[in-house]
Amino acid sequence: MSDSSLLTIFATPKKFEGHIGVIQRNAIQSWIRINPRPEVILFGSDAGTAEIATELGLRHVPQTKANEWGTPLVSDLFEQAEKLGQTPVLSYVNSDIILFDDFASALGRVASTATRFLTVGRRTDVDIKEPIDFQGDWASLVRDRARRDGVLQIARSIDYFAFSRGLYPAMPPLAIGRFWWDNWLLWKARAVGATVIDASRAVLAVHQNHDYGHTGYGRGKLDVMASEESIRNARMTCEANPADYDEGFFWRYAYTIDDATHKLTSDGVRSNPRRLWKQFKRYSSRPLGMLKLARRALNSGADSEPKKAVAESKSK
Repeated sequence: MSDSSLLTIFATPKKFEGHIGVIQRNAIQSWIRINPRPEVILFGSDAGTAEIATELGLRHVPQTKANEWGTPLVSDLFEQAEKLGQTPVLSYVNSDIILFDDFASALGRVASTATRFLTVGRRTDVDIKEPIDFQGDWASLVRDRARRDGVLQIARSIDYFAFSRGLYPAMPPLAIGRFWWDNWLLWKARAVGATVIDASRAVLAVHQNHDYGHTGYGRGKLDVMASEESIRNARMTCEANPADYDEGFFWRYAYTIDDATHKLTSDGVRSNPRRLWKQFKRYSSRPLGMLKLARRALNSGADSEPKKAVAESKSK
């Protein structure tokens, strides 16, 4: 790790087999070429993780907490990264994401203006099936390919989370890669009053396309979303009010990049007015949900009146 690096990247790769193995090697090799070089920690004991950590001189932590399906828990990964990382900024990155020097540069700009922050950004999807040749000008070649053939994804697709040390308190045991955990990270950052920054304009994050066969639920997103693990994640994101899931209010916590309080532009960190529109749209598009919330608030107020009267009578 460079003495001037402010960044620790941590990840939990899948088995290094077939196409997934190829794109994960591409991604991790791109991280160690970021200038200044970040500290990189790989979690997990899936096939190939220890080997690539040894090959590239990375820190490897084989032991991670998992649920009954064997899926690593976000809470444990973030807690261990906080303890092991040596830098003021930490970033969980999905193991299929190629990053460049602009990632470290953007985080340096953010860290110079905010003390408690979360930085996220949209990814660009690219079909990459072959190993990247890192001996030549690989960065320019991949960038050009992304600009020519890539597809900028929507705000719900979030693949990196760079945050100031100590930002997150204790987390629920969310399962990594099983939907909704990433939305919770944005919601929680907003809930604790952090500056949430959309760095989409400043950071090119190249996502190498793949299917979801590695999850065991099928090859499509909908198969994973319908799984018991994903449903449990959705329930746990409603930590502010656990009854919200059963009452149909889960959508209140499904934050996306559009909910960022600020944007990183060429002129620096600027307010993001789109977050106001996003919140208005979130609620106004669900009139029945709004009505149910209003009734709940009224009922809560009515319930508190008798309690208040009893408390006042006791104090006399």
